[in-house]
Amino acid sequence: MDLPFETSEYTNRQERLFSQLPDSSIIIIPTNERKIRSNDVVYPFRPNSYILYLCGWSEDEGVFVAHNQGGEVVSVLFVPPRDTNKEIWEGIRIGVDGAKSWPVSDTQSIENIETEIRKIMKKSSHVFTIPGISKSIDNICREIDEISDPRPMIDPMRRIKSEKEIQYMQEAASIGSQAHKFAMENAAPGMGEWEIQSSVEGYFMNSKSTWSFPSIVGGGSNATVLHYKSNDCLVNNGDLVLVDAGCEVNGYASDITRTWPISGSFTEPQKEIYELVLKAEKAGIEACQVGSPWSSMHRVVSEIIAQGLIDLGILDCDLKEALGDETKLDGPFRNFFMHGTGHFLGLDVHDVGGGRQGDPGAPETLEPGMVLTIEPGLYFADWREDIEIPERYSGIGIRIEDDVLVTNDGPVVLSSSCPKEISEIENIVGSGF
Repeated sequence: MDLPFETSEYTNRQERLFSQLPDSSIIIIPTNERKIRSNDVVYPFRPNSYILYLCGWSEDEGVFVAHNQGGEVVSVLFVPPRDTNKEIWEGIRIGVDGAKSWPVSDTQSIENIETEIRKIMKKSSHVFTIPGISKSIDNICREIDEISDPRPMIDPMRRIKSEKEIQYMQEAASIGSQAHKFAMENAAPGMGEWEIQSSVEGYFMNSKSTWSFPSIVGGGSNATVLHYKSNDCLVNNGDLVLVDAGCEVNGYASDITRTWPISGSFTEPQKEIYELVLKAEKAGIEACQVGSPWSSMHRVVSEIIAQGLIDLGILDCDLKEALGDETKLDGPFRNFFMHGTGHFLGLDVHDVGGGRQGDPGAPETLEPGMVLTIEPGLYFADWREDIEIPERYSGIGIRIEDDVLVTNDGPVVLSSSCPKEISEIENIVGSGF
């Protein structure tokens, strides 16, 4: 198995991390544990993003351990040893010797980890680990009075993507874009949401990829549920279908949403809402400029959405009242646009480094190499009883989402090959039949 990055990229990350740690520190990063689905069947394994970032280990049971003494950093990768009996059933392991080509000082058997970690911890004044990933590592670390979390130091590093990371994210966005287009081409009234899901995720698999999160496919008013997950209803003639789906390439995610009419033609009310969301999305993308505040795209999008709702007669107030508090932007427009405008994207779909706009730890400004989503939406849930839903738009849910790279030359839309103009969509939907 080849590493997705040159050794130097991993060692540079490790050096940057340890430059922030005091002398006599140990950092312990385990990968995820396998999870039981039923009896002896496990869920598909996905390695922990932090171990992927620091050393590229993608098999299960690995633990990355590094410590520094007198300025020298020694890193050890603990991995499962070769085992013929297990390999007959589950496949050949990389093993301790095979792992020596990984970007670490040494490799050892995972069977020795408790003894070896305790030895190093006795000589270390500072212990860093991420709790909750591995029960066995958590149990060992409980023997130490004070444990620190390294994520506040690693997460800002992960905000800025290298050229190779951007290459993988562009590939994931391109596959994701074509998967959405494939689903549009092969759609017809009366299809099940699950059939559309299979079109998207089948395209991922055919491209030697996998989903980065379970796909959301909501037809009709199901699209007004933000994280709808049943995907078990029919999409009837005249319905819109919202598809929020993305894939992974070497752990790096795409996250794309498109909303389109299953019949191939938007109704006038659907078109009015779609055009408003699309206008807001384009403005949000344009706001992704180097040096702009992290919250700038949310403000721009919110202002366009709020004014659009006023112009359509959905809100009966002025723009200031529609937006609400100057800082919180919590006015009545939030009844119909209730989520954030975007989030970071990377090894995690909702990537680390700041969360959504206004979250603690969010960056002050946008920098070159950041990748984020822009995803405004409007939702007129016919099942809600807490607000008045205009009959003309009842049951309409629309979200449009793209993956955007921030550069010194302006925003680059990695998912630009995914159709989103009304004319494009109406020409594509059902064209595969």
